[in-house]
Amino acid sequence: MSKITPVILCGGSGTRLWPRSRADKPKPFLPLVGESTLFEATLRRCAGTDRFTPPIVVTGAKHLEHVEAQLGAGESGAQAAVIVEPAARNTAAAIALAALRLPEDAVMLVCPSDHHIADSAAFTAAALAAAELAAQDWLVSFGIEAKTPETGFGYLKRGAPIAGCGTAGPGSQVAQFVEKPDLARAEQFLASGDYAWNGGIFAFRAGFFLSELARHRPEIAAAARAAVAGGHAEGRRFHPDAKVFADIKSESVDYAVMENTARAAMVPADMGWSDIGNWEALHAARPHDAAGNHVSGPAELVDCRNVLVDSDGPRVSAIGLENVMIVVDKGEILVTTASGAQLVGKLHGAANQ
Repeated sequence: MSKITPVILCGGSGTRLWPRSRADKPKPFLPLVGESTLFEATLRRCAGTDRFTPPIVVTGAKHLEHVEAQLGAGESGAQAAVIVEPAARNTAAAIALAALRLPEDAVMLVCPSDHHIADSAAFTAAALAAAELAAQDWLVSFGIEAKTPETGFGYLKRGAPIAGCGTAGPGSQVAQFVEKPDLARAEQFLASGDYAWNGGIFAFRAGFFLSELARHRPEIAAAARAAVAGGHAEGRRFHPDAKVFADIKSESVDYAVMENTARAAMVPADMGWSDIGNWEALHAARPHDAAGNHVSGPAELVDCRNVLVDSDGPRVSAIGLENVMIVVDKGEILVTTASGAQLVGKLHGAANQ
């Protein structure tokens, strides 16, 4: 099988991790779990093996400086290509730009830049299985093993096994894409064992993805093709035509293609995955003491359970708290319950960072 091309999507502002994540330096470019940034960890997972080519990074101009600073000096980083989106138009258009810059037979591994994956070996195994199916013109999602009844994720319902898929034995068709459920439905999904979380990681053959995009969203496909045709290269950077691209409809690849194609497949992935979507998710991804607490920066906790303290300087002292997140960054202070962490992006400070 030919090599796999990682396509790393760098966008968004990470407002639910305010005040640490801000518009000028959002969460992909921060060392939130360990010493490497989430973007650097994503690059590292897709390098150092003969199965991956240097990556294509799709990002906006406001993130370009961070992307190029963190690509690194290794062979993979030095040979990386960067597509600079003139405007944010969601994942269908971003993936189309990358597909149009690749040969039709290239297998793309589409990865968000801001996820945490604890088990890199399991990620690689899932990527190889997904790539084998993608080469047979399946549009493949990673089905993240659902361990808890999460209401903040979409789900994939496992369908019929895909016969004759060689080493990609665990592959199956996707019977249904399910929007974020309420708690009762999420508990049913977990109990049935037929559902996985939709982690937003995909494998496609470039030419087949473009043909399915043209089938289901012809206006997006045509505009992306025109934007690439009218674009220009500048060293490793490629700039699509800004005027054409600005008119593209903003739509996720899930809505535009994956929920409409007859060739949707999934491979199971149990790899310690987290989308680091809020402070509660970040707390879960970090190491804890015996009481479930995690501290970064100067702090003293007394009789606390499941408390996160993340301070860039001022000392935090907490007594008798449970399920609370406390964050201090550049003069801003956030205090939230774990259950309220989903609402951080609605704060005035986060929205106007």
